Amino acid sequence: MEDFYNTTSQNSSYEYDGEELGITDVIYVTNWIVICIGLPLTILAIHALYSLVRTNHVAPIYVINLLISDLIQFCCMIVWLTGPGDFLIILVSAFIYAIALMASVGFMTCVAVERYLLIAWPLWYRFKRSIKTSVVVCVMVWVSPFFWGLFIYLASDFMSPFHLLSIYLLLPFPVLIFSLAGTFKALSAATSVSSEEKRRIVGALILVLLNYTLLFLPTIILILSVETRYDYTLNIVSFAMIQFSPLADLVLYVFMRKGAFDRLLACLFCCKSETQQTSGQTITVSDDVEA
Repeated sequence: MEDFYNTTSQNSSYEYDGEELGITDVIYVTNWIVICIGLPLTILAIHALYSLVRTNHVAPIYVINLLISDLIQFCCMIVWLTGPGDFLIILVSAFIYAIALMASVGFMTCVAVERYLLIAWPLWYRFKRSIKTSVVVCVMVWVSPFFWGLFIYLASDFMSPFHLLSIYLLLPFPVLIFSLAGTFKALSAATSVSSEEKRRIVGALILVLLNYTLLFLPTIILILSVETRYDYTLNIVSFAMIQFSPLADLVLYVFMRKGAFDRLLACLFCCKSETQQTSGQTITVSDDVEA
């Protein structure tokens, strides 16, 4: 994973001139803003979702693990931004970050598949789901990046390690597409699922797909493209986009809490209604003044 380490080491040492220096400074400030906002909110969301884990409520387990992987990414970002002089520290933190990144994509896939099963096969899902099964799946998701990392090490002489990492990150894409398409197809037939729960499920799926498509997919395409692979600006910007993904994952908390999504919509519609009423009153007052 030489390219990944080079990118992170460049991101932690700011000795560039002109345009490169300006881009690096902007990303440096942006990353600190992301950390300051995302780190405390992620800890609070993990604590809040942990209280939902019951024998009859297994759904937050995957989201909790997703947020834990985001927490690890935040810690690695702090290491890079503080600029440690030891290259070994940067190397180890980059390896840990890559593991957490691959795990986060895996848990995004788990959330999408689980939401699909809840809509398409609601009775089967309610009877077959258990905390034990979810824990086994979580362990597999955490362990799989290590096996893939071993495969990357063994195959590094035949193929670029960064390409192999990109292939791993690309594998969940068809699963996410299938989960969203299957959910929309089975939405009308899912009579045992309430309207509120349907809205939360569809919202979570759309959020996961948008997070992956907008933040991960451009970077994967950039890495696999020969023409833009060594473009410094594109590489730094695309890597910075991935670092925004933990903030998008935080929004999943809204879709895991019952009533939270409806309260958010009610708040938005209430604000919109108040704005329209205020505009109407302003128009009426203006007409009275003209009269």
